[in-house]
Amino acid sequence: MLHLLFLQYTGSEQESEPFVAGHVLFLERYHHEGTFLVSGQAVPSVEGGAIVAWTVDRAAVERILAEDPFVVAGVAKYTVTTIDPGRVHPALAGILGVDGSRVRG
Repeated sequence: MLHLLFLQYTGSEQESEPFVAGHVLFLERYHHEGTFLVSGQAVPSVEGGAIVAWTVDRAAVERILAEDPFVVAGVAKYTVTTIDPGRVHPALAGILGVDGSRVRG
């Protein structure tokens, strides 16, 4: 399973500034552990950001997101969408470990 995690500020982007360093450490931890494949700010940044997570179930993702300093401080919240990849680009097939019948391109 893949999880698309959309971060949205609950107030202004400026209200999150005191918690950015902690948020970056949070991201680095889960990238290092291999749970987060991609993370980044939305464009424009006032819209928040997004993360692609894998290797864990949805309940684990929700526990992980509760640790984010942005969430702890109440300056942001996440929306989680879990997907079962039906079609995968060949460049991602090995990384995601998907069945060959799902590879397209």
